[in-house]
Amino acid sequence: MGQRRTEVLQAAIELLDEAGLDALTMRLLASRLGVRASALYRHYPSKQALLDAMVAALVGPAASLPAEAPWDELLRGAASGMREVMLAHRDGARLISGFHHPGDEAIAVFEHLIGALVGAGVPACRATVAVDTALAYANGYTIEEQARKTAWPRKERDRAFGDGLDLIIAGVRGSLSS
Repeated sequence: MGQRRTEVLQAAIELLDEAGLDALTMRLLASRLGVRASALYRHYPSKQALLDAMVAALVGPAASLPAEAPWDELLRGAASGMREVMLAHRDGARLISGFHHPGDEAIAVFEHLIGALVGAGVPACRATVAVDTALAYANGYTIEEQARKTAWPRKERDRAFGDGLDLIIAGVRGSLSS
């Protein structure tokens, strides 16, 4: 990735953290960088392309999973890790829920998770649903968490999130014996 493209991406992430997703416009980003909005389109052909690049930049580094671990630990780690990334950025869950292409690293992790479940005996179609369900749960939970801006202590939110994830994993585990 070119240096200027990286600068645009970093400035967009900083603007997201400061102003939120609704205020993140190409015009405001360009103003912040001291250029015209049209200059940004040399680096990203559309705002959606920029948003997708932001998702890939945020999720990619956090998406690595150990190669050899039990499927349930992998699934829990992926969902919990995704939640942590989303919580680290204002409107992070809304940003991630709107991606069109999450990036190659995130896709590889999704496929690795499916492979781990299939390796444990979950049929491929169910494994795909299980992984998608766990990650969608993490995203939905975090959207609600960020939208409510609750004073509910983080420790309690973490416990509640973990309890919900336990239910999903128990459901997948139950499908192993059916």
